[in-house]
Amino acid sequence: MATSSSFDPISPSNTRVGWIGTGVMGQSMCSHLLKAGYSFTVFNRTVSKAQPLVSLGAHLAESPSAVAAQSDVVFSIVGYPSDVKSVLLDPSTGALSSLRPGGVLVDMTTSEPSLAVAISEAASSKGCHSIDAPVSGGDRGAKAATLSIFAGGDHSIVTKLTPLFNLMGRTYYMGGPGKGQFAKLANQVTIASTMVGLVEGLVYAYKAKLDVGLFVEAISTGGAASKSLDLYGERILKRDFEPGFFVNHFIKDLAICLKECQNMGVALPGLALAQQLYLSLKAHGEGNLGTQALILALERLNNVSLDSPGKASGYLYGLPS
Repeated sequence: MATSSSFDPISPSNTRVGWIGTGVMGQSMCSHLLKAGYSFTVFNRTVSKAQPLVSLGAHLAESPSAVAAQSDVVFSIVGYPSDVKSVLLDPSTGALSSLRPGGVLVDMTTSEPSLAVAISEAASSKGCHSIDAPVSGGDRGAKAATLSIFAGGDHSIVTKLTPLFNLMGRTYYMGGPGKGQFAKLANQVTIASTMVGLVEGLVYAYKAKLDVGLFVEAISTGGAASKSLDLYGERILKRDFEPGFFVNHFIKDLAICLKECQNMGVALPGLALAQQLYLSLKAHGEGNLGTQALILALERLNNVSLDSPGKASGYLYGLPS
């Protein structure tokens, strides 16, 4: 790939791709690009999580810097802003330290808008480019390549990355550096209150002695239908709390949202309530469950369990319901 924004259209024949972070989301996203024929180098702190990609033909690197040395475009999707700063900006092991001029960093972690701006400025100072491109759609969207990608940065670079983005989902250009992160945070605000509404509705239906499974089916085609219901309704009923998105990571996202609300002077009480409920899950040691585990917080508040025998057994935790 050429060393300016006028490089040839991206294709497997002229673009080497690097990937940092091969967890729940990253592994599926990365695999789509690998299967499309791109030359790939990957890094993950837990090496075993990168092995499925190595089996598909990816080269395993010892550091983010080593990934960038072998790549024209480097994607990252890690846990926290501190992780983003470390894997991209660390002066000795970070990806930017060995990225060639004209190279592109694409951070798909949900992170701080101010950090996205700082990464963009640092990349520009080295003759490189940086795009913030967090995603929404969960593990299912990652597997099906149907993610929504919120892109911030130089529009021409986002456009040139389209062949790569299209292998993971649909891209929405939101504006300059940091705007992709702002869009994702607004997305998280929306999801937070939606999830609270979903689990409250389930507990209400349970206490009303409805068939909760039938209730979920009934509302799935009405005004209460939502992506959250589609993704998590059945999982909740099956007590499937495997993470498509970790509670701990969602708490991180909501904390960033609240910080930005303070900076902008915006009052979002639903967001604050959702964050407190998710924090209660963490306090109970449930931070590594999926976000659908929010039902557990509402069950504890109401001394019920949707897992009890029957539609509404009448006795939950040994007490009358």
